[in-house]
Amino acid sequence: MKTTYREAMKNINSRVAAVLVVSAAIVGLSTQAMAWGPERPTTSGETGADYVTFNSITDNKKVGDERNFVRIREAGTGEYINDMKVQPGKQYEVMTYYHNNAKTSLNASGAGIAKDVSVRTKMPSVVKASEKGTISSVISSSNANPKEVWDEAYVTTDTDVALKYISGSATITSNGPVNGQVLPDSLFSTGTLIGYDSLNGVLPGCAQYSGFVIYKFRVDAPNFTVSKQVSPTGQKQWQENYAAKPGERVDYKVIYTNTGTTAQNDVNIKDTLPKGMVYMPGSTKVYNTANPSGRGVSDNIVSSGINIGNYAAGGNAVITYSATVAAANELNCNANTLTNKVSAITSGGAKDDTATVTVNVSCAASECKPGVPTGDARCGACTPTEGQVVDANGNCVVASGSLPTTGPAETILTIIGVGALTAGFAYWYRSRKNLKKALAGVDLEHEAAAHDAPKLLKARTDSHVEDDKKDF
Repeated sequence: MKTTYREAMKNINSRVAAVLVVSAAIVGLSTQAMAWGPERPTTSGETGADYVTFNSITDNKKVGDERNFVRIREAGTGEYINDMKVQPGKQYEVMTYYHNNAKTSLNASGAGIAKDVSVRTKMPSVVKASEKGTISSVISSSNANPKEVWDEAYVTTDTDVALKYISGSATITSNGPVNGQVLPDSLFSTGTLIGYDSLNGVLPGCAQYSGFVIYKFRVDAPNFTVSKQVSPTGQKQWQENYAAKPGERVDYKVIYTNTGTTAQNDVNIKDTLPKGMVYMPGSTKVYNTANPSGRGVSDNIVSSGINIGNYAAGGNAVITYSATVAAANELNCNANTLTNKVSAITSGGAKDDTATVTVNVSCAASECKPGVPTGDARCGACTPTEGQVVDANGNCVVASGSLPTTGPAETILTIIGVGALTAGFAYWYRSRKNLKKALAGVDLEHEAAAHDAPKLLKARTDSHVEDDKKDF
């Protein structure tokens, strides 16, 4: 006697029926809204198919259109649906329904038995608040037509989340001996064989041999907070903004808290000090559950940052260190706002916070800096010229012990000046001498000849000698 698909559905035992009940709400849902494939001939539960094909019945009394075979629900509660809004901290189940639609009558000859039947599934690791995550499954068989069929379901969220498969949760639900067996992790990569008598990939036709692959995942939301405060040193009067004095020492406190649903490893804390604040070496300490009394760490918090370790959901750490405000002559007149920023860097992103120290420096009404009058060139940025240096107050001053400029141009001018001075003096001296002689009645021309006579004596003749004696 032949058994129709409708009769076979009635005979499905409680194992599969329990899953089918929570899927009933999908019956009648428009297939046009489903992302399944490929397009393929369909059949009814009344007749079945004349060949091996998977999930092609459109009027299954329990699951409705079998082409829509991937669905999701919150773990242990509610109905399996196609679109699920997930929440951090909760667990969810993904169901993949499989059914060889070949007629029961084809099993005896082997024509209705599917071979190498496997299921593989895919799930996103991260779903952002602005996106829709796709969860899909593929059912394949070497002698089916088509060889592969696939379907999708979707998850959305109000915040960025991570989806984590719960290891060992993938099982098969079947009317056969394989019921309850755990499926390997290859389900999420190359796929895993399923079956009825064993997980050997052999699956006869008819609803009696249908079943489900179900696995669970957890929704994690990596999140954390970081805050920063400042206090006069040793007072623990923590605040966002502290009014300090020049040269005063202050303490900073940074609090990191893992507010997400998953652990955060290798948390890095980095602080950036502003100009006018000087870090005190050796002052950084980390307080956490492993170090309730505090542990001294490196000074890298103000450079590359420090790794404060791993923190489970709800875990936290406190980091403290000290710094000193600059001296008055290194600050500007009136209010100085010194804001430094701390960054907490994790695998889930980075966040910042700030604390501010304000310092008031009193200057005379006419001073732009202590001891520097308004309008003085030292009020602005100083660019030293040759022979100058920048002092501790940022002012340009003559370098102590510097030599005067003695370049080529200066040397030439010096020579010219000295020559002119010498010539002038000679002219003055000679003029005074000539004046004296003129007043005394001495012929200046003869004076000149007499002056040169010794030089010309040997070159002259005897007559010349006589003439010269007369003229002289």
